[in-house]
Amino acid sequence: MVQEQDRKRHLPKRIILIRHGESQGNLDDSAYTRTPDYKIPLTQVGLDQAEAAGRRIHDVVSENGRSKNWKVYIYVSPYERTRSTLRMIGRSFPRGRVIGVREECRVREQDFGNFQVEERMRAIKETRERFGRFFFRFPDGESAADVFDRVSNFMESMWRDIDMKRLNQDANADINLVIISHGLTSRVFLMKWFKWTVEQFEHLSNLGNCECRVMQLGSGGEYSLAIHHSDEELERWGLSAEMIADQRWRATATRGAWNDSCP
Repeated sequence: MVQEQDRKRHLPKRIILIRHGESQGNLDDSAYTRTPDYKIPLTQVGLDQAEAAGRRIHDVVSENGRSKNWKVYIYVSPYERTRSTLRMIGRSFPRGRVIGVREECRVREQDFGNFQVEERMRAIKETRERFGRFFFRFPDGESAADVFDRVSNFMESMWRDIDMKRLNQDANADINLVIISHGLTSRVFLMKWFKWTVEQFEHLSNLGNCECRVMQLGSGGEYSLAIHHSDEELERWGLSAEMIADQRWRATATRGAWNDSCP
């Protein structure tokens, strides 16, 4: 059973992380030499991916039509490609099902500097591989560790939103938070949430365009990736056997048992 405090909180049933659709920058690195990163648009393929993702997310939160009282609240990165992804995903949701949308700067893309010179960026990324992906800071930009700090700050605000009922939570509805963000930012969110180490983070695969990670609330009050995703998916994304065991434990674990039985 979910603890009494969590029932009073009315925790979201799911937190769904989704990366934006294919962007012009994914297709052609030279796009970053002439267009600011935050203005990079989606390609037509990316628009189609986002529309299809909206239908998949609709099926998840509505449990393929079995759930009758579900709602979504959406956080979105302010970049053009994430906002366009939001617009296409939104086509799958009746207005009455969306209880709010908020642009959230703290879930934006990792900052790689300003306009990016192709040859210089190739050399910089080669250096990153030698230095380590988490701690390497791009010149005039951010490291993954910097992204971790601002994502941690966002998560604190998200919990305050939940506790203070700023998300317009209906006690009789299944609330689903959808965070439309970027590949590295989503990985860092999961790292922070599940307390993964830097070494574990280094082994994680990036999300594909419009790929989702679904964290679902288990019977004991813990969120787990293992409720919606298979062990094979988790392994393919870079989770070790120990990390997968932890996710399976979280699916049914009671929070009070954390210190005694967490693998």
